[in-house]
Amino acid sequence: MTLLALGINHRTATVEVREQVAFTPTQLESALGELRGLPEVKEAAVLSTCNRTELYCITEEQGERVVLDWLGRFHGLAVEDLSRCAYHYLDNEAARHLMRVAVGLDSMVLGEPQILGQLKDAYQASRHARGLGKELECLFQHTFAVAKQVRTETGIGRNPVSVAYAAVSLASRIFDDFGRARALLIGAGETIELVARHLHEAGVRQLTVANRTRERAELLAAPLAGRAITLDEIPDALVDADIVISSTAAPLPILGKGMVERALKKRRHRPIFMVDIAVPRDIEPEVGQLADIFLYTVDDLQEVIEENRRHRQVAADQAESLIEHGVGAWLHERRIRGGGELIRDYRESAVALRELSEQQALARLARGEDPEAVIHRLAHQLTNRLLHRPTVALREAASAERHDLLEAAATLLLEASPDKTR
Repeated sequence: MTLLALGINHRTATVEVREQVAFTPTQLESALGELRGLPEVKEAAVLSTCNRTELYCITEEQGERVVLDWLGRFHGLAVEDLSRCAYHYLDNEAARHLMRVAVGLDSMVLGEPQILGQLKDAYQASRHARGLGKELECLFQHTFAVAKQVRTETGIGRNPVSVAYAAVSLASRIFDDFGRARALLIGAGETIELVARHLHEAGVRQLTVANRTRERAELLAAPLAGRAITLDEIPDALVDADIVISSTAAPLPILGKGMVERALKKRRHRPIFMVDIAVPRDIEPEVGQLADIFLYTVDDLQEVIEENRRHRQVAADQAESLIEHGVGAWLHERRIRGGGELIRDYRESAVALRELSEQQALARLARGEDPEAVIHRLAHQLTNRLLHRPTVALREAASAERHDLLEAAATLLLEASPDKTR
């Protein structure tokens, strides 16, 4: 059996294609049932996020084509189009890929932590749908252990690399105590949502979100015990703000020099830290000329982002080493498990032959045949039956010049010889 990882991600497919190949939560159970129902697929798990859709399967050899055909049929896509942006990995390469995904080495943002939670959700969904067997169960457990080790022993998740992280990181260089700082966030998109979350995690408890519609601002502010206002209320909110971070899609600046000057007078010129993430800008450049304003733009954040990316790259190299060790441990356990199954099958076969010979010997004794002759016949018959299949296999290996099998057999026979078992 072969371990297969097949999928598409942000590097190989456009967002339009990724949207078509993604599995919704309502589709996932039926998809796992269909995938697991393919004759060539013995176990299956599905990971589906905004940046990737990946199928992890235990399949017959050459199963990647069968799985790719099924993925195309399920989503109503031409397999030829899908194959142009799909990738697949087998066995140890598949295990390595899964572990790299789990620790964020294959993510758009290097080392991002959300993917591990998504992978755990995929694992639980597959368990619920009875898609997991011994092979994938073992693989996922090894993967989670490696991910935990990477997070514990490296700094891959400690240094921010996104604009939102960088803005908060820059603010932390200015404010010694975030718990006493008051923040005004302008906008309610994904970037501001991340900024709000990071500020809250850093200790900011007085948070105000300003947006064109109050309802959208409330959706973002409420979970963080923040306050929601409209853009018209910004001049009053600015008076109390120590931190201002803005990211909207407005075509013209929202904060002008005059508005900020008036707020500073009411603040008795207490400084304000400002980050303008928007393109085009939300804050007039002239605001940065005011003595008590520390204004930064997206370009200013690049230095922070690059510095932190360099730190993460060092951690990423350490993570690759831990992953190699994890793949090796998984392969070792897989070989042991495979050997155990072979031994169990061989012993069950031998027990069946023994029971057959035993029943025949007891039947002869019941008919009154000479016990000594019955015992001799039993020994001869049992020996022949036990040696028949291995003898045929050795002859076929010799005929086909399979020297690897003959050498392995010689080693096994030497280890099993009476001299070795005394």
